Amino acid sequence: MPDETRDLLALSVREFAAQAAAKTSTPGGGSVAGVVGALGTALGEMALSFTIGKKKFTEHAEAHAHLSGRLARAREMFQQLVHDDVAAFRNYQEAMRMDDSPQKAEALAVATAAAIDVPREAQKLALAVLGDLRELADKCNPWLISDLVASAALCEAVCRLSDYNVRINLGQVDDEAAASDLRAGSANDLARAVALREEIEAAAQEYLG
Repeated sequence: MPDETRDLLALSVREFAAQAAAKTSTPGGGSVAGVVGALGTALGEMALSFTIGKKKFTEHAEAHAHLSGRLARAREMFQQLVHDDVAAFRNYQEAMRMDDSPQKAEALAVATAAAIDVPREAQKLALAVLGDLRELADKCNPWLISDLVASAALCEAVCRLSDYNVRINLGQVDDEAAASDLRAGSANDLARAVALREEIEAAAQEYLG
């Protein structure tokens, strides 16, 4: 049986995929979303790396430097969200094992809140990256434009995966008004992600053919 205490980010791609396929709790959808976000951001960084220093884009050097730092931080944050997702799920498992008591109900409420907070953070981070990619779209080496659009598609996917995780956990939230607000916020972020990805595709259309 796979070791659920193992650092998922220390696994090879082959090992990570095998562990995701295995009959084990982690990595699950939230962890996969974090990895997808990190990879999507990395593609945007690659497109930027092959743009920085090109004479054609000299006037955008300051913007490129700013975006480079932001994207590097976002990739690290997505990686941290992988760990946060695993921790949130383990907390939920531990709460479920408790004997029925007010303490169990409180522990479950805290664990559920964390299980919702992690994908909501992933959505916000993906939206921030999409905003940066949109800024880069008309300042990007055209030979790397397909990678930029792929980056945007993966960030949109993170928002969609995270929306699923938010919605599945809302069934454990007793406060119907709070649950409704969370559902609406997640849906709005997903819609914004779709719109941003479409804007980036439109900006790259002349090169995509």
